[in-house]
Amino acid sequence: MPDRAYLHPIDPELIPGARNAIHVCLRLKPQERITIITDTATREIAAALQTEVEGVGSEYSLFVLEHHAQRPLKYMPEIILDDLALSQVSIFAAQTQPGELPARTQMTSVVNNHKIRHGHMVNINREIMLEGMRADFCAVDALSQRLVERARHAERITCKTAHGTEFEAALSPKLKWLKTSGIITKDKWGNLPGGEIFTAPMNTNGVFVVDGVVGDYLCERFGDLESNPLTIEVENNRIRSLQSENKDLRDEFRAYTSTDENSNRVGEFAIGTNTACTHVIGHILQDEKIPGVHIAFGHPYAEHTGANWISKTHIDCVGRDFDIWFDGEEVMKRGKFLV
Repeated sequence: MPDRAYLHPIDPELIPGARNAIHVCLRLKPQERITIITDTATREIAAALQTEVEGVGSEYSLFVLEHHAQRPLKYMPEIILDDLALSQVSIFAAQTQPGELPARTQMTSVVNNHKIRHGHMVNINREIMLEGMRADFCAVDALSQRLVERARHAERITCKTAHGTEFEAALSPKLKWLKTSGIITKDKWGNLPGGEIFTAPMNTNGVFVVDGVVGDYLCERFGDLESNPLTIEVENNRIRSLQSENKDLRDEFRAYTSTDENSNRVGEFAIGTNTACTHVIGHILQDEKIPGVHIAFGHPYAEHTGANWISKTHIDCVGRDFDIWFDGEEVMKRGKFLV
């Protein structure tokens, strides 16, 4: 059976972000059904989301992962997948644990197959609810739309930072650009907080200095990398070398990107567009939305981008303070958009 999430009293500071999620980002209607998936660590946020859903009047189910399977999850419990398939809207608001990406992929496969408007709130916390989730997502969507229209006509995007990044992505019209601005549609589930455009690049080359954060479970362990960045040299879309004074970071990142034959391949080239995200907080869910560039190694979201390869892993890499050019035309200077 589904669970209950209410904690009494609900933190009123969480309500604006929860209201944004339910009313603006997912646009839940009374006649629709929603599935909320959470865990014990995130129940307070889930409770705020739940109370907003009840205010709309929609039918809903809420599942606390630990009540249905052991963590880390080897698979997404069938009861959750079956319930999800009955809904038009869904939210995953929970913390990551090592090895759980395949379980989340099972969940997003149901989302894709049933064209569910899905808000993906992996590693959501109070700080993110008070910052990135309070964005004006209509304004973020308008900026993202302007940017993605330009990106779709670009053949090359280059980016540089004062910290040593000099990186270029070659693009193909056969590989789609996606906009995940926080306004979620049935055609593509999105992270919340939203605010990025991305594609699978045809090719990439150069040096990318990760002085923001790295993704998945490594993010919680290593946090903000400003004082000990990870420098990645990429040649023909593959990692050529890794350097960092933090040897644990370097070695764990190398191990992660050696999981399968495509784990070290650039699967995502993205530009963050959430202008409410103004500084690195050490959490990938929000930090990858900071205006600037992030790349990811591994799975290229082939089902959406049209890439012809896959990977079991996906790890984001975020830098700071970018200059960005689309075919030689500057669209960002020192982290500020010019469009």
